[in-house]
Amino acid sequence: MRNSGLPFFIVLFVLAAVIALACGSPMTRSVQSITISPATADAQNYPDGEVQFKATAFYTTPPSPVTPISATWGACYQNAPTTDVSVSTNGIAHCASGAVGTYTVWGFVVNQGPGACPAFGTACDGGGCQVTGTAQLVCR
Repeated sequence: MRNSGLPFFIVLFVLAAVIALACGSPMTRSVQSITISPATADAQNYPDGEVQFKATAFYTTPPSPVTPISATWGACYQNAPTTDVSVSTNGIAHCASGAVGTYTVWGFVVNQGPGACPAFGTACDGGGCQVTGTAQLVCR
């Protein structure tokens, strides 16, 4: 009498793997990079010194690129957080009174795609799982 248990088990295992891969692994869209525009702006050349920055995201799957995107905004000076520049939730940057120098304006999104991790850092230190784009703002 033949023992057909092993070949049957192999066929069943392969079938289960195919179903799991087909149904259990949805295509996840993730952000590869972000660009901020304008790349450089002098606040004195804008009405009321307010510069509208916009973020564009480049994704792993279409549609890509997408602009504008909703991002978390902020500013740094020499890689440290600063209060010399305020950036609204809509990306409008404004130099505080007395602020002088070139500041980094950043916008980031948390990457929800493959390989995303639960740790978070700040856009100034580049830590965490966010994808960040930067631009320069000159205050005089």
